[in-house]
Amino acid sequence: MKAFLILANGMVFEGESFGATGVVIGETVFTTGMNGYLETLTDPSYYGQIVTQTFPLIGNYGVIPKDFESGGCHVRGYIVRDMCETPSNFRCEGKLEDWLSSQKIIGLKGIDTRALTKVLRESGVMNGMIVSGESDEAKSVLKALKKPDEKQKILSEIKAYVITDAVKSVTGSAAAVEESASVVFKESAEYRFVPVKSDGTKIYDQKTAMKAGKGKKVVLWDFGAKANIRRELLKRGLEVITVSGLATAKDIMALNPDGIMLSNGPGDPKENVGIISEIKKLIKAKLPIFGICLGHQLLALASGADTEKLKYGHRGPNQPVKYLETGRVYISTQNHGYAVKNDTLPKGAHLSFINTNDGTCEGIIYTKFPAFSVQFHPEACAGPLDTSFLFDDFVKLINSSISSISSREDK
Repeated sequence: MKAFLILANGMVFEGESFGATGVVIGETVFTTGMNGYLETLTDPSYYGQIVTQTFPLIGNYGVIPKDFESGGCHVRGYIVRDMCETPSNFRCEGKLEDWLSSQKIIGLKGIDTRALTKVLRESGVMNGMIVSGESDEAKSVLKALKKPDEKQKILSEIKAYVITDAVKSVTGSAAAVEESASVVFKESAEYRFVPVKSDGTKIYDQKTAMKAGKGKKVVLWDFGAKANIRRELLKRGLEVITVSGLATAKDIMALNPDGIMLSNGPGDPKENVGIISEIKKLIKAKLPIFGICLGHQLLALASGADTEKLKYGHRGPNQPVKYLETGRVYISTQNHGYAVKNDTLPKGAHLSFINTNDGTCEGIIYTKFPAFSVQFHPEACAGPLDTSFLFDDFVKLINSSISSISSREDK
């Protein structure tokens, strides 16, 4: 069955349909991962987007629910060069195409994804429409494309699409795949996803890995959290309480946490005016804070910095970042279309990581209150694991803050 991608600039890519059928509009982006397609599809940060995989063959290890980052699929549409029809993996529980159909996700395969990626790199991320199937709506769109005036109406509709209420739409979606700390560590050890120290060595002993975080409580503020953020916190022995992205500072403080985790999530960070206002209140409380991706951007905005939309964003597990303190370069997984503007950081906020490709902000350390944040994903699955030591740094920040409070109380 034929299917089409219509970009906002008028370009049309013809391919074949897979997954569900119908008509859908979304922000068309690309990700450079060779694997990890299940994590991409179930990452709430992709809400509202039509995702293009630059790697040519997708689906070769099928569907593995244990690898999901949330309870379902969040992309608007999915584009691949070739879809594997015969997946092979000892953990495989089905074909990707069948699962996408069950999730009502419209797919397009058989197009030149390299050509599409070049368009998005040169022109920038733009909206697009996937048309698939024999529905009356699909037939109407395809018929309109042949008439200049009606085609312009279609293009105007595509251009008008905006991702709104993103955090509200995805918060809590990872709850369906949450597991206990003991189960998390056991499965992590089996597949070598145990904590990794800054020197690159792994900790397979559960008691040792959890020692520093035992007895400490962390609130995970869920703006569309990936399940692996919670898992990495649990592996360090921390008690994790997840709260909705719509929670208030008062709600969070009532839980008496030792630290706060600001999660990843979708959309324009500046849309979240209410959340930014609540973060400002938590900053005044001087509780240890660790922000990832959207959480990193929201913390920066609450501190007085500014954000901007990138031309085509950073998406994929092969993004190099430089740790300014040591000069060392790490490979990271990223998924973002916005970035904190380097020259807007307020006093008491210092760059910690930069993207070595374009110099954009990849991390901030705050000195006026106990907090740090990164734009990339240190919890990344299917990897790389290079920067997972940042979760240990969060535990150290919590413990040092507790020691500091105890010292003041003793005096």
